[in-house]
Amino acid sequence: MRRGLIHAIAWSLATGAAVTLSWWGVHTVMAGTAYDPPRAVPLAADGDRSEPLSSSTHRPDPTPTPTRKPSTSQKPSKTPESKPSKSSTAKPSTSSKPAPSPANVKSYSSDGGRVVFDLGKDSATLVSATPAAGWSVQVWKQDTWIRVEFTSGSKNIAVFCTWHDHAPSVEISDY
Repeated sequence: MRRGLIHAIAWSLATGAAVTLSWWGVHTVMAGTAYDPPRAVPLAADGDRSEPLSSSTHRPDPTPTPTRKPSTSQKPSKTPESKPSKSSTAKPSTSSKPAPSPANVKSYSSDGGRVVFDLGKDSATLVSATPAAGWSVQVWKQDTWIRVEFTSGSKNIAVFCTWHDHAPSVEISDY
């Protein structure tokens, strides 16, 4: 009886040490990766903010933008002219493409997933293609069209965006 109790205690201690060491190793490796919980996005204090604070496709700029402070000798006016324009405070984009306008971004849902396009006057760009659970996604891009195909077993759903000689249009087809 005593011998069995000693074996049980030794086994428990060894198992506890192994689990602790494994957890510590995994925690150390995974720290700072995409598995960390998301940061909360602060809500705007003023209700008239027209641009979103965050989106799933754009990360906030890690460097703060400088703000203008009114001088102590002048009383700041509340006229619209006193507000800095968005172009004067916005940091220049490193890419040659302008940021998508919320009015031009359209989402299309299907059984296979969701596709988001930024539709311009004479072209379109793919913002995101997110497959539903159990589906996979493939994307093809050309100068005048984008094809997003969701596949699950023998089911296929294609989302086509074309703009050759016309404004961009989107068509969803099952086959």
